[in-house]
Formats: sequence, C-alpha cells, structure tokens
Amino acid sequence: MAHQPPKISIIVPVLNEAGAIGDALGPLKHDNVEVIVVDGGSSDETLDIVNRYPCRVMGSTKGRASQMNKGAEAASGDILLFLHADTILPESFTSYLQSDFWLSDRSWGRFDVRLGGEQPSFRVIEWFMNNRSRLTGVCTGDQAIFVRREAFEKVGGYALIPLMEDIELSKSLKKISPPFCVDTKLTTSSRRWESNGIVRTILLMWKLRLMHFAGVKGNALEKQYGRSPAPF
Repeated sequence: MAHQPPKISIIVPVLNEAGAIGDALGPLKHDNVEVIVVDGGSSDETLDIVNRYPCRVMGSTKGRASQMNKGAEAASGDILLFLHADTILPESFTSYLQSDFWLSDRSWGRFDVRLGGEQPSFRVIEWFMNNRSRLTGVCTGDQAIFVRREAFEKVGGYALIPLMEDIELSKSLKKISPPFCVDTKLTTSSRRWESNGIVRTILLMWKLRLMHFAGVKGNALEKQYGRSPAPF
C-alpha cells in the first residue's frame, strides 16, 4: 500500500493585496494542499479576489506575525509554508516539499528567490540574497519559509514583533537543523526596489537588519520601516 504524501498547509497573510493576491493563489491548487488566507483588515478588493479561489479565509489582528500564527493554528498540514501575497511559488513546489524535503533530515527550509523585474541589477541582488541565506542559515519571508509542524510548534511560532519575525524564526529553527535550501526559484515582487530605488532599498534593508541584531526594539524599527514609501 502506497504511503500518503504529507499534507501541505500554505498560510498567506494579506492586507490590501488586491493587485497581487490572484497571481499568488493561482498556482496553489494541488492535491493534499490546503490554502489558508489570513486577512489583517483589508479595505480594498483583496477578499473579493481571494473568494474566487479554493481556500479558507479567516480574519486576524493586523500584523504579519500574528496573522501567520493564527493561520498555523488552524492548519491541518504536516508541512506549514508561509507565503507572501506578492510571491509566486514554482509549479513543482509540492514535489520538493513532499519528497525531497520530507525525506531529508532537515526540519525547515526555503526556496531560492527571483525578483520579478527585468533589470540586470536584480539578478545580482538575487544572487546575494540566495547565497547569503545559504551561508548564514537565515532566511526571509520572501523565500517562502516552510517547516515541519512539530518544529514550528517547538520554537513557539513567530515572535509577535512588527518586523524581522522571519529572521527570529530562522534563528530559532537553526537550533534544530540547518535549512533545506531549494535552488528552484520562486518569483517575488520587485515593487519595493522599483518604487524606492535599488540603492536606497538595500541600504534600508541592511540598516533595519543591523538595528535588529543590535537589539533595537520593534517600535523603533517600525518607525524606520514606515519611512519607506513602498511596501516592504
């Protein structure tokens, strides 16, 4: 008798993502995959679009970490995958998770990332993003972090902080195992780079990360983040 593949639960936090959410949800219809969209109080057409797709929708207090934790609590999958609303998974994502990752000794992982824009400089940025996370074992939400349910529960889920919740989760999960790095690329929006400018965005990202590692509290980070005119 064939073994049933592990079930995947995809948790998508949203807040006013009408322009992107349809593209993200479109590729997710697979056997043994459930999709849970957690809305933080959208005032645009996001929920109208979400309701066109086969997924569970629930509300939550605003905040990506709390939204993802709530989705994880409601999920029934063996593997939890946290997907940003402006990110599109590769078509073969289920095979990587249900066979390669599931049969490995790793407890969590992420995908390589491709920025959606066509500027040559984006290819350089992607290279640094992907290889930095390989070297450090620290992953970002743009890379669609996935984790075995028991490992996620063991570390207590996402820290309820306004920014850098993905960095904190990576640091906790690294204590259990190194990440499983899928070198097939997902596609994530380059809108923040295009709106803010590449150099300005890189400097802001590193400033926030250094402030976080220096122990600067979430509210101060959020103020810096809020000065960016584009989604971040």
